[in-house]
Amino acid sequence: MTLELDNLCINTLRFLSVDAVQKADSGHPGLPLGAAPMAYVLWTRFLQHNPGNPKWFNRDRFVLSAGHGSMLLYSLLYMTGYDLPLEQIKQFRQWDSITPGHPERGLTPGVETTTGPLGQGFGTGVGMAIAEAYLAERYNRPGFEIVKHFTYGLVSDGDLMEGVAAETASLAGHLKLSKLIYLYDNNHVTLAASTQLTFTEDHTRRFEAYGWHTQSIEDGNDLEAMDRAIRAAREETERPSLILVRTHIGYGSPHKHDTFAAHGSPLGVEEVKLTKQNLSWPVEPLFYVPNEAERHFRKAIDRGREAEDEWNAKFSTYEKQYPELARELRQLINGELPEGWDTSIPQFPADAKGVATRIASGKVMEAVSPKLPGLIGGSADLNPSTFTELKDAGNFENPKMAVGDLQGSAGGGWSYSGRNLQFGVREHGMGAILNGLATHGGFIPFGATFLTFSDYMRPSIRLAALMGLQVVYVFTHDSIGMGEDGPTHQPIEHLASLRAIPRLVVIRPGDANETAVAWRVAIETRDRPVALVLSRQNLPTLDRKQFAPAEGLRRGAYILADAPGAKPELILIASGSEVGLITAAGQKLQEQKIRVRLISMPSWKLFEAQSREYRDSVLPPSVGARLAVEAGVTQGWQRYTGDRGDVIGIDSFGASAPGPIVMREYGFTVENVCKRALGILARK
Repeated sequence: MTLELDNLCINTLRFLSVDAVQKADSGHPGLPLGAAPMAYVLWTRFLQHNPGNPKWFNRDRFVLSAGHGSMLLYSLLYMTGYDLPLEQIKQFRQWDSITPGHPERGLTPGVETTTGPLGQGFGTGVGMAIAEAYLAERYNRPGFEIVKHFTYGLVSDGDLMEGVAAETASLAGHLKLSKLIYLYDNNHVTLAASTQLTFTEDHTRRFEAYGWHTQSIEDGNDLEAMDRAIRAAREETERPSLILVRTHIGYGSPHKHDTFAAHGSPLGVEEVKLTKQNLSWPVEPLFYVPNEAERHFRKAIDRGREAEDEWNAKFSTYEKQYPELARELRQLINGELPEGWDTSIPQFPADAKGVATRIASGKVMEAVSPKLPGLIGGSADLNPSTFTELKDAGNFENPKMAVGDLQGSAGGGWSYSGRNLQFGVREHGMGAILNGLATHGGFIPFGATFLTFSDYMRPSIRLAALMGLQVVYVFTHDSIGMGEDGPTHQPIEHLASLRAIPRLVVIRPGDANETAVAWRVAIETRDRPVALVLSRQNLPTLDRKQFAPAEGLRRGAYILADAPGAKPELILIASGSEVGLITAAGQKLQEQKIRVRLISMPSWKLFEAQSREYRDSVLPPSVGARLAVEAGVTQGWQRYTGDRGDVIGIDSFGASAPGPIVMREYGFTVENVCKRALGILARK
């Protein structure tokens, strides 16, 4: 290779990006102009990938955490031979294109994760590195490094400012994830100003304190310095790596070089011409791709095919020597569930005192964990409260940290093959890491915290839903029934808020057996995240000889019981802990000769996915007397209660007192449910 060819290739990336942004009259040209050299070195000299098969399992992962620079990634994908035609580059940010404003997983071949909200890609990459370390420890054998790849990322000032990056960087350093390498586009400019206004910390010392290996490159155009730095990072075996590269946003632009004007707006037609002239690039034609540059980039096609063929051959031999391990790994790669994975899920006997659904959830997890090696996760330092520790599954931890008798061990030792992730008090980081595990593939990741703290995770949850990732959220302490901790810990608006997220399946089971079915649904749901919302307090376990089977949960809402005789004159609807309440109230109302139908509605999303015929069979349009009961905001329930119905809910904050007293004071009693129901009938 010659420096001339290198520069030709780098400028090809720059001006494909600049022309696309200018044609769209929208986008971020500054990052591609400044960061193209480091991306070029990484993609042409180090990145293990196969453009012909973007889903090859042992590929390196590349995360563009600075998602606003998406055109740089699209240019790399096009030039290296992915199924991304030049016409799509020309349709950047347009309707129905596969080159959206920020990268979207599942839309553009070769995009590993959806980025744009800053810091999310940083955290997701940490999850990918955890995934590689776990699979390598569990499945590699001497002479067979079946799982061996790096996670690379390009991160920006904004990424490092966001709190989610701090949370995940801290954990990555603690875990010594040495196959995690980030290139920091250190251009000293944000969207609105110079970093000197807000971001003057010593980045090197900060990341060294986290336990990272750091290197600095003073010239972002020094290709050989970047080559040496990446090689050194790959050879580092004790720490994740951050390479700080001093770049210049809008590089080459006569009037916008090193200014925030190059960040989030097109350069302008005249400035594009001047920039091309300044870097000795033809002004015309637009989207110019020199043949020499294309040939050089497209070598990635043959390299990728050869690398995958070599891996397939090695895996074939591995399969002969380690058939059980190979079968298990192949199942994980293909997202298949082992036969009989659910045969040990318990059936809970009827019990008036019952059990908290968080405890029932823990028993289900304990039953299925031995049969699901891809089930991995943990809580935000809340295992004793969320009951999400996988017994005897070990803790995911760098074995060199396992010194002495450390508290919190789940049994099974401390190593990268442990399936209990100790996230610490880092909900937001936990959410991003779960996304990384899911996007990597091979896992059913779960994360747990109190429902009220789901707010810390919301950006990550939203991205999981946007990407259609299988992630399971275990949210406990789901209402004011949690009691004495008071309104700071009592979720009120959270159910409505989570239900509002498209694709996210929110399930609030009403007893232990509904909880068991909810876990079946969560594990079987491959194309979207599921949030299980569980109680702190005990809930009665319904006698299923008297009430309908808990399998009805799969349809989102189902008829628990009907009064004998003609059609109902009153419908009571509830989710979670309030299901037991309406069953008791229903009995009282039936004693007054009122024909009552009881509905358990654990999941709006699942219910809305049913046919109109089924929904009308559960909630007949002809029965307008309906009362919904849920210990959360009333918002949204009107769609099911209608104009003539009513809702018992909470449209204020909670209070600090024992749970039963708080529930009583807020009207969650048999007497109040009966009173409100009779009021509806009286109005009718």
